[in-house]
Amino acid sequence: MRELLPEEKPIKMSIRPIANSMNYKNNMKKILVIEDEEIVRANILEILESGSFEAIGAKNGLQGVQFAHQQVPDLIVCDITMPELDGYGVLKLLRQNPLTLTIPFIFLTARADKNEIREGMELGADDYLTKPFRRKELLGAISARLEKDAAYRERYAIALEQYKTELNYSLHYDELTKLPTQLLLREKFQELYRETPANQTLAIMLVGLDRFEQIAEALGHAGRDNLIQEVVCRLIGSVSFNDTMARLNTNQFAIILAPGEEERDSQEVAATILDTLNQPFGLDRHEIPVIASIGIATAPHDGDDLDHLIAHAQTALSHARKLGSNQYQFYTPDIQGVSLEKLTLEASLRHALERCEFLVYYQPQVELLEGRIVGAEALVRWQHPERGLVAPGEFIPLAEESGLIAPIGEWVLREACQQVKRWQANGLPAVSISVNLSFRQFNQPDLIRRLVHILKETSLDAAYLELELTESVLVQNVEAAKRRLKAIKAQGVKISLDDFGTGYSSLKYLQQFPFDTLKIDRCFVRNINSDTKNAALTTAIISMARGLHLNVVAEGVETQEELTFLCQQRCNTMQGYLFSRPVSADEFEEMLRRGKTLSIPKSDRFGNSFFF
Repeated sequence: MRELLPEEKPIKMSIRPIANSMNYKNNMKKILVIEDEEIVRANILEILESGSFEAIGAKNGLQGVQFAHQQVPDLIVCDITMPELDGYGVLKLLRQNPLTLTIPFIFLTARADKNEIREGMELGADDYLTKPFRRKELLGAISARLEKDAAYRERYAIALEQYKTELNYSLHYDELTKLPTQLLLREKFQELYRETPANQTLAIMLVGLDRFEQIAEALGHAGRDNLIQEVVCRLIGSVSFNDTMARLNTNQFAIILAPGEEERDSQEVAATILDTLNQPFGLDRHEIPVIASIGIATAPHDGDDLDHLIAHAQTALSHARKLGSNQYQFYTPDIQGVSLEKLTLEASLRHALERCEFLVYYQPQVELLEGRIVGAEALVRWQHPERGLVAPGEFIPLAEESGLIAPIGEWVLREACQQVKRWQANGLPAVSISVNLSFRQFNQPDLIRRLVHILKETSLDAAYLELELTESVLVQNVEAAKRRLKAIKAQGVKISLDDFGTGYSSLKYLQQFPFDTLKIDRCFVRNINSDTKNAALTTAIISMARGLHLNVVAEGVETQEELTFLCQQRCNTMQGYLFSRPVSADEFEEMLRRGKTLSIPKSDRFGNSFFF
């Protein structure tokens, strides 16, 4: 038996090219052995060396977890009975980390107790070996498990590619109408805008179906879908083959009129669409009237990017509805309109920071292995002295328009970091904090300096901070965004992609940007048990994220059925009203003190039945 290296470092055995019938196909597989008895550990390492494996030894559970996170071995052999942290504790910690979540795990035990074996299997163990065991038994168990893991990974790789294909299609095309989504519309707009001659304009129309909610309620789910499909057929018949049409939401469609040899009048196209849709639709022996309104914006006159053009076309659409519906309206600055109430609210907003009127609420994020709180999302609230609590949907857009979102966002970031530090100082369980970054904040030239200053000022370890960004923030300038995200990561701060799939999602962004977490938007989680599209998309997103070693947080979880589905798909974390609404700092602290946990049925935990 050769002399062991110092225990403070991973023990790496040299590999001898021995022809061995038990040798696994890939003879460079890395095995981590966690065993507190030095003689037993040394013997196992020696056996593994003779079996052409790269072997790493850990003298206790804590060191084993550390080595597993650092080395990410292909398989782990672990003793159950160890001081400080036993084998069950090791496995539980490893199954919580995306990097070590799927590593095959074999327990070593001196007792073949059924209860002991059952407990390990529920935690996700793959096999058991009872001491003492022979060389052949050890190598056989390891080889069998590695071969099974390789077969799974091969199947998983194929399935992942299928998931990517399905997800890409779902993100680019609406399932009901087969029309492009806003993502594909964006790509087509950029292509058309580059190709449009300087002396021509590019018109974009928004077609909105008025009073559609009432019509849909009367028709029911199936009738609503049938009506939408009939509307799409008429819209397609009203435009040119070269035009691009997309479905933006339930009752709104966008059309880009392609410039060509014959300069078509967008007014004529809009009038044709309104006349066509104005004819009653025959559904189930009933005549259904549909009234539409259209807003039109043109590039480059009204903007040179899709976001501004859609926003301006939406303003024109809203104005057309105010004028009585069943008509079209071109965007002009004078129809933008600023109400006196909005101006008054903006004036109050400008003084809200100095008057300490903002509050930070915290919505718990719960990991789905044990149901405990592991983090929170920081959400700003405005306590207006006269109006009371102002809804975020009312003042956040106003803050963005006025440029006040940057100082407000920086205040939220500082306050959230200070609060986490207070909880830590009070001896409460360590939690991370997620804070949203606005477009203006993210593009500040001195963002990194401001971030470093806040971390230093609050004395918060950067590992407890996660910055959330939406896709729309990142896609404006991809190369600049990558450089900025790399600088943020260099500070030790984690990065989360918020609202994945809601607007401009593309799988290439997940591979280009250094994300740590992927947040699944509420729209995918809602009615996940009855909506097959949402179920398929959520399954694909979780599987894809797991393949990319990303933590997954499902937002807006409100029902037990949604929770069960997410657990079955091995989603890491959730937040939503099923556990808690956003609460004040004091209420959140009380949750941590009480050790509040999410009740997860035993069959829904990350046990053997859901472990691949």
